[in-house]
Amino acid sequence: MMDLGRLRALHAVAVHGSVGGAAASLGFTPSAVSQQIAKLERETRTVLLERQGRGVVLTDAARELAATAQQVLALVERAEVTLEEQRGRAVGRLLVAAFATGARGLLPGALADLRTRCPDLDVRLLETDPYPAAELVARGEVDLALVQDWPTVPLPVQDGLSRLDLGEDPVDLLLQAEHPLAELAVVPVGRLPGQRWISVPPGNICHDWLVRTLREAGEEPDVVYQVGEFETQIALVAAGLGVGLVPRLGRGALPPGVVTRPVVPEPSRRVFALWRTQASRRPAITEALAAMQGRWAALDSWRPRPG
Repeated sequence: MMDLGRLRALHAVAVHGSVGGAAASLGFTPSAVSQQIAKLERETRTVLLERQGRGVVLTDAARELAATAQQVLALVERAEVTLEEQRGRAVGRLLVAAFATGARGLLPGALADLRTRCPDLDVRLLETDPYPAAELVARGEVDLALVQDWPTVPLPVQDGLSRLDLGEDPVDLLLQAEHPLAELAVVPVGRLPGQRWISVPPGNICHDWLVRTLREAGEEPDVVYQVGEFETQIALVAAGLGVGLVPRLGRGALPPGVVTRPVVPEPSRRVFALWRTQASRRPAITEALAAMQGRWAALDSWRPRPG
């Protein structure tokens, strides 16, 4: 009888392509995942991982076993959903993926509420961009994902997933107080071309949206600084190195000398949750969604406004 935890570890390596990525998704250390794989190799008397450069690759046998493991884990999830539903309370482990500002601006309060209401639920958090988050949910690597997209850059959502729309997160132009555009109360999109832009790197859904927005305004954007964290973007704006379009969710207080201006038409991103439809009856899912909805409803009382 093969150990389920070891099969889960192998499946995670297959999904993420590395022991480190598997460890991050499972909440383990890389050495713990390696130990699980080594035990599975002894258990099956089969070589599953081979060294390639600084990383590892799955053998043909490992890929076959990982595909079977995915089916086994799906069956286990269905059984867990049924048992949890019969208990009528949220128990077990819930792995949540979220984009960075959602993890900072919404989830601390939501997860704290969830822990109070469901003390027997072990909730884990993985920060990642919406593109991989949606795929992780579809593969069964995470249970629930907080994601975002834009009307002009919709997030691909696979069949078999359900979604709960939480609301829209407005985006403001950030610039130094001395910048010429700061003299305007509202900045038309047509005034955005010609700026030096600070944005997230390519491959991020926010970068894709910025590029498309500026192209529609008639300019190929000059993104001179590509940084992943909005706090770093704001620091670069404060230094006078460029301007940025930054959402309000999770933004926090701005440093002296940095101001925000609304843009018209107002850009906003859509924030929503994704989970596997087959898990919709699971109390852990319904409780987590309720906690997110409750905290989102309270955002308008404290979310920063242009200033």
